[in-house]
Amino acid sequence: MKKLLNSLNESQLKAVEYNKSAHMIVAGAGSGKTRVLTVKIAYLLNEGYEPESILSLTFTNKAANEMKERVQKIVGAKAKKIWMGTFHSTFARILRTEAETLNYRTNYSIYDKEDSVSLVNNVMNALDIQLDGMTPAKVHHKISNFKNHMISPEDYADNIAKSAFERKIGQIYAEYNKRLIENNAMDFDDLLLKPIELFSNNLKILQKYRKQFKYILVDEFQDTNKAQYEILKMLTTTRHKICVVGDDAQSIYGWRGADLSNMLNFEKDFPKAQTFRLEQNYRSTQMILKAADSVIKNNKTQIPKTLWTENEEGEKLTVVKCSDEKDEAIQIIKRIKKEVATRKLSYNDIAILYRINSQSRTLEDAMRRDKIPYKIIGGVEFYRRKEIKDILGYLRVFANQDDEESLLRIMNFPQRGIGNTSITKMIAFARKWNLNLFQTMARVFEVIEVKERIQKNVKQFKLLLDKYIGLKDELSLSELTSALVDELGLLKMYKEENTPESLARLENVHELLKSINEFCAENKKASLDQYLADISLIAGIDNMKDEENSVTMMTVHSAKGLEFPIVFVTGLEEDIFPLNQRFDEDSRQEEERRLFYVAITRAEDKVYITHARSRYRFGEVAYQSRSRFIEELDESTYEEEFGNIGRKSSKRKKSIYDEFYQESYDDYNQDSRSFRVGSRVVHEVFGNGKILAINGQGDMQKISVAFDEYGVKHLLSKFANLKMA
Repeated sequence: MKKLLNSLNESQLKAVEYNKSAHMIVAGAGSGKTRVLTVKIAYLLNEGYEPESILSLTFTNKAANEMKERVQKIVGAKAKKIWMGTFHSTFARILRTEAETLNYRTNYSIYDKEDSVSLVNNVMNALDIQLDGMTPAKVHHKISNFKNHMISPEDYADNIAKSAFERKIGQIYAEYNKRLIENNAMDFDDLLLKPIELFSNNLKILQKYRKQFKYILVDEFQDTNKAQYEILKMLTTTRHKICVVGDDAQSIYGWRGADLSNMLNFEKDFPKAQTFRLEQNYRSTQMILKAADSVIKNNKTQIPKTLWTENEEGEKLTVVKCSDEKDEAIQIIKRIKKEVATRKLSYNDIAILYRINSQSRTLEDAMRRDKIPYKIIGGVEFYRRKEIKDILGYLRVFANQDDEESLLRIMNFPQRGIGNTSITKMIAFARKWNLNLFQTMARVFEVIEVKERIQKNVKQFKLLLDKYIGLKDELSLSELTSALVDELGLLKMYKEENTPESLARLENVHELLKSINEFCAENKKASLDQYLADISLIAGIDNMKDEENSVTMMTVHSAKGLEFPIVFVTGLEEDIFPLNQRFDEDSRQEEERRLFYVAITRAEDKVYITHARSRYRFGEVAYQSRSRFIEELDESTYEEEFGNIGRKSSKRKKSIYDEFYQESYDDYNQDSRSFRVGSRVVHEVFGNGKILAINGQGDMQKISVAFDEYGVKHLLSKFANLKMA
């Protein structure tokens, strides 16, 4: 242990050995926070803490597993007994144990985003509520936001909802929560809200976990939301030790409820708290750190710190001006080939980061054309693919017959002639007699509105489900799933279809069966409930395989916590990065700036930044000025290159290219009414938006506008009364 402690720098050592009260470790990018956390846990075990008394929370399974493996190498097998995992997986585990106290059964389902959006859609249909411009996905986003801020349906209805529109949202929210309970299901947000409910209403249970967890450690503390912080405060008394680790400059999840004030107010909430700063960076060159600092210093809300490094000065960043997104892809590939050749790198040493997923298509096309291997992180995740979710739908019904969403998913898969009309009539029967859909299937012959032929199909389907529900405790999980896939004829169906898509589905089903075999091999007493709980909490980044020799492509959000020798940050244009041209709040602009800071600090040796003077968006060629974040970079930290022009300069100069921007993007005189595609406009009802298309002339001229809050609207110019933003 002494040798390990001696390997730390002075600041790291102080943070590891401090053990008197609550403390916060402000860990700058690349400052070795994972190492500090790992050594601290090992140090606590060495100091006499029982592994079961340590609760270590982070945000990805990948991070938790890597940390547990590192601790295990230091202290041995006892590290397996540490409570280490994500917030969601850890409290899902507690909720399994205490489910009955909350009137749930231990086999409750966990709904991912797709399941939750589907439930919102079904609720909206059942209530016959249609909201102009509000898809079920957008409604679910609002509901998730309410939950993240601990606003119950009752709170929303009584204190927030004022307009008719808001009252309808409140109706949907209330019914959505009611359906979750009826389905014996929780969504991701419930995995954080239900523990608060559990601890608030049951002091005995709260004391049980307070007694168990004597030391709590939290990684990525800047990303915690209100509910997560509330749980931490409930579990912590003056007798407990809590250590939180984070970097306010990397707080990038405000859009999903993360609350930076948790970190900013930590010393206020824990008056005796100590703060330690890790400011030595071990990842990046001096030039990269100087560039990142020159941008992030423009944020007003932050904890003061100065990153420094003993690494070499390094190369300047390269800002590449491109004509359009195709040229951008060409320039990136050209530089990838150059870097691989000159630095003797592998493809997996390179990452391409983008602000929004839609940017990846042109890049992918170019990568395939030039035969450069790549992998996309955060696309359609394996366990979210249709054929996988269909099979998992069966397994979830075997485990939980109240799970109506899963039952609806598999009712007609494979095709068995049970149409939507018949299902709707069965649901109406279920509601009338206070049954769930599974129970209704057993009484389908009483649903006289359903045709006899379809009643027989439903009965056969019910017999199939009953058979496997009976087998789930007799067969291993692997045997159960293999038998199901075989009886459903899925492998034969996909093989006979013989299309590229069906063969891909076939391969994915084989991969699922393989993964279940591996799960059973690793967990000798693996249960169906345990397996379903584990895969429900897997994120895209958890499946990333470092050994693949391929360029990594992902959004900047997905890149959090990763590092690469070479990083390309793409699409640095206003309205893309930062995502919004206009900001309602300074905090939104500051979060975009933190996101850019995260992107730059993923790099060890070299950063390329690309931007295009035109880009195809919303069905039109859009012209946008380059990002304000490029303008904020210290001029001594970067050089500029022209893509298809091929010119290079070490300092920004006025050029024909800049004049093009000036002509294309300067705000037009508001009185001129000279609207053009790409113009930002304001409507008195719909608010801010951007013109996508202008068709016709005179009184019949129509303008299509993508409004920030209400989506695309097609307006008659004569009556729209639009103004330049």
